[in-house]
Amino acid sequence: MAFMVKSMVGGQLKNLTGGLGGEEKSEGEKSPAEAQGMTREEYEEYQRQLVEEKMERDAQFAQRKAERATVRSHFRDKYRLPKNETDDNQIQLVGGDVELPKELAKMIEQDNEEEEEKNSVIGQLTNIQNLDLDSLKDKASATLEDLKQSAEKCSMM
Repeated sequence: MAFMVKSMVGGQLKNLTGGLGGEEKSEGEKSPAEAQGMTREEYEEYQRQLVEEKMERDAQFAQRKAERATVRSHFRDKYRLPKNETDDNQIQLVGGDVELPKELAKMIEQDNEEEEEKNSVIGQLTNIQNLDLDSLKDKASATLEDLKQSAEKCSMM
């Protein structure tokens, strides 16, 4: 109750006097260090640590963004898509030499292996629907056997 009266009357008095006179620190008005229960030096050290941690987080975030940009640029090169300037800028912002995490490198390597398999003759044959490779292989070997037998029977050879 006393607090309400003091805040109402005190606020009105300050308005009347225009804020003249010495400013007194009331119970609610403390410096940030006192509000945290620290000395000024401890508070400054705490603020310095916060700034350092923020800088570290920002650097890690920029590194991750550059790694993602590297993966995107890899796929753009692979599929012959136009380059993106923002990806190039993110890579250069980190220093230009971005090493991919192991998981991303494995993904790219697996994707390359799958592409090589698909580009091979057998890979193309597996893409054809309703094609049984085992029966095709059996027919081919049977045809070769027939050719060998007919070549043995041939009197000219």
